[in-house]
Amino acid sequence: MALTMAAVKERSLLGLKNLSASEISSILDRAAHWDAKADKVIPVLQDRFVANMFFENSTRTRFSFEMAEKRLGAQVLNFAAAVSSVEKGESIYDTVRTLESMGIDAGVIRLKPIGMLEGIAEKIGVPLVNAGDGNNEHPTQALLDLYTMKAHFGELKGLKVSIIGDIKHSRVARSNLWALQKFGAEVKLCAPENMQARELEAYASYVSMEEALGADVVMMLRVQLERHTDGILKSAAEYRLHYGLTEERAAKLPPHALIMHPAPVNRGVEIDDALVEHPQSRIFKQMQNGVPIRMAVLERALR
Repeated sequence: MALTMAAVKERSLLGLKNLSASEISSILDRAAHWDAKADKVIPVLQDRFVANMFFENSTRTRFSFEMAEKRLGAQVLNFAAAVSSVEKGESIYDTVRTLESMGIDAGVIRLKPIGMLEGIAEKIGVPLVNAGDGNNEHPTQALLDLYTMKAHFGELKGLKVSIIGDIKHSRVARSNLWALQKFGAEVKLCAPENMQARELEAYASYVSMEEALGADVVMMLRVQLERHTDGILKSAAEYRLHYGLTEERAAKLPPHALIMHPAPVNRGVEIDDALVEHPQSRIFKQMQNGVPIRMAVLERALR
């Protein structure tokens, strides 16, 4: 049975900015349900076809979605732009429309151009899940981050969260900011001047590295130094000196604080090697939590 466009929109997950706190909570609760299941495969989606459409490179996110899809028993189609018609000039919209016409029930999509996903979703008759669009949003990453924090602290209200690094190009920072604030968490941003997103100042203040380290959660972002050749921090060593989570800085963190990172990690740049698996680190736990979160999101799209 074909879904109405209203139902498609309701089941899609394009971002967290316009999602209510209760809707986010229901996804987190459902993820906890899947997290508690001992069975590897529970085939509630066994007759459904899901296409993973990655027009931008990804390892963790793609594998995490695929693991979630297979645990739910869905039929999975993996599509990588590098070996597709997109390389020959076919548009992203045409590719999604082609897969829809072949009978997919939902699509997981990652793309570089900002603002394109919204337009595609308006015209496509199956639910779409945003696996990262440009530097706009990365909703499932923020959901797994919230899930990780909630599992540790019990609740998100009143939590102090510092997001440190390349805020300007970070879709992770944006999705976390929008979601955390809905639950009453206090978000602070910390970045070198050339990595700040000025439009976010209306929502969260930029603080010094010293102040950022006083939080309950310190979320380090991957630094894409190749984007900042004209900036004040031209080398990895210089970045680490001023904005990296070094062992020395980590020693000053509150004993209850968590260290987080969306990965991939530049060891020895934004975070020292020894801290990746430090007792206060939840970096690999975040990756683990990505599977039940994406199971909940896929079930929501295909229920």
